[in-house]
Parts: sequence; C-alpha cells; structure tokens
Amino acid sequence: MKVYALFFCAAVIVIHNGCSHTKKTTDSKMNFASNIVVAHRGAWKKNNLPENSIASLREAVRIGCAGSEFDVHLTADDTLIVNHDDKYAGKKIEENTYASLAETKLSNGETIPTARQYLLAGMQQHATKLVFEIKPSAISKGRGQILARKCVELVKELKAEPWVMYISFDYDIVKKVLELQPGANVAYLNGEKSPGQLKADNVPGLDYHYSVFKKKPGWVAEAKQNNVELNVWTVNSAEDMKWFIDQKFDYITTNEPELLFELLNK
Repeated sequence: MKVYALFFCAAVIVIHNGCSHTKKTTDSKMNFASNIVVAHRGAWKKNNLPENSIASLREAVRIGCAGSEFDVHLTADDTLIVNHDDKYAGKKIEENTYASLAETKLSNGETIPTARQYLLAGMQQHATKLVFEIKPSAISKGRGQILARKCVELVKELKAEPWVMYISFDYDIVKKVLELQPGANVAYLNGEKSPGQLKADNVPGLDYHYSVFKKKPGWVAEAKQNNVELNVWTVNSAEDMKWFIDQKFDYITTNEPELLFELLNK
C-alpha cells in the first residue's frame, strides 16, 4: 500500500501547469492533466525502461503526461497481456499461455504485465489517462471481436472507464467497443478514413500517423468541423511537434515526452 500511496502522490503533484497549449479536462473530479502529451508505450526512452512496463507507466505519470499508451493482446489461455508486438521472447502471444510468456522477465526484472495489472496500477492515480490500444488479432477477425469484448468487460469490471481511452487499427474492434460501451472515448488508428466518415459512424476520435496529416492537411480542419478528436502518432522530432502544436491537436503521442514538454513550456 505504501508503493501505491507514493505513486498516487507523485502523480498528483507532478502536473505541468506552464504549458502554453492545453485542452480542457474532461472530468474535473478526476483531476486529469490538461496538457496534450501522450507517452507512447509509457515514458521509457530517457531512463531506458522497458516499453509497456508498469515502470514506464509510472514514469509517464511522474512527469505529468496527459496519457500513457499501452498495447494489449490475447494469449492462448485468454489472458489480456500488455506488449507491443504479437510476439514476446520469440513466442507468438496468441499461441502461448500467459505462464509460458511470463517465464521471460522484462529488462528491469518485471513480469510482463497483464492488462488487469496495468489498469490497476494506473488507477492508483488521477492525473494520467490510460490509452488502451486493442491490437488486431493475427488469427482472425472473430478473435479480434473476442479480444475487444474482453477488454471492455475488464474495464467495466474494474470501473476504469474514467481513466481509459481506447484506440485500435481494426475498425471492427473500434465499432465493437462503441457497441459494448456507448459513449466511450475511442479513436481509429489506421489513417485511411476521413474525419467525415468517422463522424458518420459515430467514432469520436482519430489517431493517425503524422505522415497522414502531412499528405492530407485538410483533414485537420475537417476533424475540427466534425468535432472529431485529433491525436497523432508517433511524433519524435521538435520540428514535427511544433507543427502539430500549431495545428492545435488534442493530443500528440511521442517517444520523447520530455522534449514535447520543453516545447510546450516555451
């Protein structure tokens, strides 16, 4: 309990107040940070932490990020596990049990986290949103639908809805989340659908690679006109960060959250 208490206090205290570009807090009771910084797979790079680890989540909270993104797959024994690639330690996640995968520790000694463990750790604070990426299934679309259902069920079971923002490259997963949790904060990742199309399908947000907006800058204005939330990934150079700051994006996802904070605080 002492660890959780320290984690909560650090999260609440370290919130950047000097950013020149901020967005309104969606839930004032939760006191979520009002900046636009989302740490991609947590804040891992500066301190050489494992990506998608509890340690990288806690570092994202410590430095005051508005969000910490993490990636979720379904193991062969139906455990929701946090990892970016569809393989871990050379093993295909969907073809192995969690126990088998957990035999190999992360570089800092952590056991690869389950989504439950990650959410519970993130819910110990009220400053940083948990950007929950549901990865497409490599096996079938049907298994992707099972994954989406299990993710939403877990969030509801833990009452984690105020913390969670969903994202996915699979449009059917996006729609399934909205079916199971109407009004959920969900964004589509793949980049081929216009903001108008998303609006027509009642998808509230988009989260596209920065190159999409460079090719189709008109989509920025279209998103704003349609009240579609704007996020962008993965923006790591100061030049690109400045462009998206100037375009007044709602969120910028980055491997360099410290650099983004520096630019915002100027």
